[in-house]
Amino acid sequence: MFVRSHRARHYRLTLRKDGVAVATIPLRGTEPEARAFVAQHRAWLERARARQARRPRGAEVWTIGTQVLWRGVLTEIRVATAPLPTAAGPVFVPGTPRSAGLPGKPAVCLAADVFRVAGFAGDLRATLEGQFARRARIELPARAWELAAETGAEVKRVMVRNQRSRWGSCSAGGTISLNWRLVQTPDPVRDYILYHELMHLQEMNHSDRFWVRVEQICPWWRESERWLKRNSSLLGL
Repeated sequence: MFVRSHRARHYRLTLRKDGVAVATIPLRGTEPEARAFVAQHRAWLERARARQARRPRGAEVWTIGTQVLWRGVLTEIRVATAPLPTAAGPVFVPGTPRSAGLPGKPAVCLAADVFRVAGFAGDLRATLEGQFARRARIELPARAWELAAETGAEVKRVMVRNQRSRWGSCSAGGTISLNWRLVQTPDPVRDYILYHELMHLQEMNHSDRFWVRVEQICPWWRESERWLKRNSSLLGL
């Protein structure tokens, strides 16, 4: 596909998540030149498609037994268990639905975390992702403010959003926006993204000075970047 951009200065070739190659044509460019540019970079495109094919993909439909990424680990969705009284005390019976503080309500669990659901049939994805997002709106701002105090960053506002192409962003006015899917990543990866955005309050670019600041406060950032490249496709990014 060919897309003209008035902001682009050069021809650019990218590969979308759905496997479609996109050639960007700058303001003064032409489609014949763009086609020649794509032909020159055919080998890169084939390598990119091969890498994309090797990336793990998350299930489109979530049901009992589906593995989803939760807190950085592929975790099976299971029916939550409920304690039943016996003469010897409560016994946990697998397959008996529960939810925290609401006996008898259908619920599933991912590791130790319990989530209410309307029922166990059908696709659970929208329900669970909605609950992940609600947890993110509590957890991520709290952690961002904690790290802001640690680094002395002057944050004005922290927002949690449904971003589809980035993990976070930072405005010059001091607003940090975070992707709710960070609650599905390991804690060190989540913290790297937070540090990354906090350091943008000091360097609003990706210059060498910016990466020096990131290295000083978050020396594990390279490992986190590698984790994100390997696993982002499991989260639909």
